[in-house]
Amino acid sequence: MPASLTYLLVDGHSVIHAWPELLREHRVASRRHLARTELLKRLRNLQDMSGMQGVVVFDGAKQGTNEEREPQGLQIIYADPGTTADTIIERLVARYGKERPMRVVSADGMVRETILSLGAEWISPEILRGMCDSAETSMRARLA
Repeated sequence: MPASLTYLLVDGHSVIHAWPELLREHRVASRRHLARTELLKRLRNLQDMSGMQGVVVFDGAKQGTNEEREPQGLQIIYADPGTTADTIIERLVARYGKERPMRVVSADGMVRETILSLGAEWISPEILRGMCDSAETSMRARLA
């Protein structure tokens, strides 16, 4: 992948808790998967329209870190119970932030301070929502 490709690292649960419509779904155990599904759909649209590579990290509940890669799509990482999404995001920025442009989405102030000190950009969940809305508007206009 070219060095100029921008990576968008998203703390999935941070965004789910910041977006009211996703939080409503997340609060009902039998509907939690719908919150993740909707977030991933919106991030795919953003990735398709922006050219950024999306990496979504969720706090996990199962043993071992689990990773999914969609062909030409999002990379989804589920942290193991002993590791947080914050830790994985910070490690990715520390390891690759000097080589590749990175933007991190998190509502956590400590994550913001850490990734800024490592040279990444910070985006709030609210700004991400606006980026997703804009990408989806552009997508609809192209399809019309």
